[in-house]
Amino acid sequence: MRINFNVPPHTGRELEYIKECIAAEKICGDGAFTKKCNEWIEKRTGVYRALLTTSCTHATEMAALLLGIKEGDEVIMPSYTFVSTADAFVLRGATAVFVDIRPDTMNIDEKLIEEAITEKTRAIVPVHYAGVSCEMDTIMDIAKKHSLYVVEDAAQGIMASYKGRALGSIGDMGCFSFHETKNYSMGEGGALLLKDERYADMAEIVREKGTDRSRFYRGQVDKYTWQEAGSSYLPSDMNAAYLYAQLEIADDINNARLKIWNTYYKELKILADTERIELPVIPEGCVHNAHMFYIKTKDLSERTALKAYLASKDILAVSHYVPLHSSPAGKKYSRFAGEDRYTTGESDRLLRLPLYYGLSEDDNMYIIESVKEFYAKK
Repeated sequence: MRINFNVPPHTGRELEYIKECIAAEKICGDGAFTKKCNEWIEKRTGVYRALLTTSCTHATEMAALLLGIKEGDEVIMPSYTFVSTADAFVLRGATAVFVDIRPDTMNIDEKLIEEAITEKTRAIVPVHYAGVSCEMDTIMDIAKKHSLYVVEDAAQGIMASYKGRALGSIGDMGCFSFHETKNYSMGEGGALLLKDERYADMAEIVREKGTDRSRFYRGQVDKYTWQEAGSSYLPSDMNAAYLYAQLEIADDINNARLKIWNTYYKELKILADTERIELPVIPEGCVHNAHMFYIKTKDLSERTALKAYLASKDILAVSHYVPLHSSPAGKKYSRFAGEDRYTTGESDRLLRLPLYYGLSEDDNMYIIESVKEFYAKK
């Protein structure tokens, strides 16, 4: 393809920082760059503790472990999400209970959550799709009323906010992704965000194979031992070094992505105004991070045709999640609460356009003109 859907972010200092790790003879987890990344996230989000992990999947698994999710529990989430959202809790023996989405934001419909709560419900997992926040005030009120935990799947949400609060910092815990498709990347990686200190000590233990090795390194104990069930959730410091090169200029990257997003929106609005397509909706109080730009076509057939037309123009546009409740594992480990009014139908219409740090203005306009050409031919 002339224009790929995604190109991993790269600032030019990544190799320099990786070499610093090698020179310091500290390439395993929790080195200098891991600590810098943790501190950056804590400062930008206001959480008590941030811990870099090997993936957002593992960050969510840690959340499930820390909250004591067990067999027989139920966890409410949208079906329109990546499989990791459900996997983390299913691995603990819980049932994923899916709730329909809002058609405007593709986020969980907060008005349907309470109806899905049973005596087995332990947590709500809102997924901030495309870096646009769920209606968190309502969700937090429901959680408080029913004594439920809230774990924010903010895989796509770094640098985005809801009513002035960073995504990932509002619920009990939040999870970021630094996969190569995200706004800031370490190849594979993520972070667990802890709103307050309740889980901080245990999170360190779970992340370090269930040991108190972090306390040992700080000189708080003279030897470390196995304290609790855990796993190896620490990324290499070389991965953290790659990430830190981007976090240093996070605002520049964010602004560059927003410029591309805003150009798409402005130039394609004519198609939305004539009801040929639908554009993303950003609710009042939400500040998004231009994680993705998508359009919605009339139906699946039109999306298929548009995707093929763009491919013929050397532009790779892609669809997104197949709703989890329709998958083989979804039928085995989950249930859908209520009616699927929008989840499947809206997902069939959604097409994501290329958006990445470094996409040129010329390529941005070429994609836009190609979309317009497709609809001019219809």
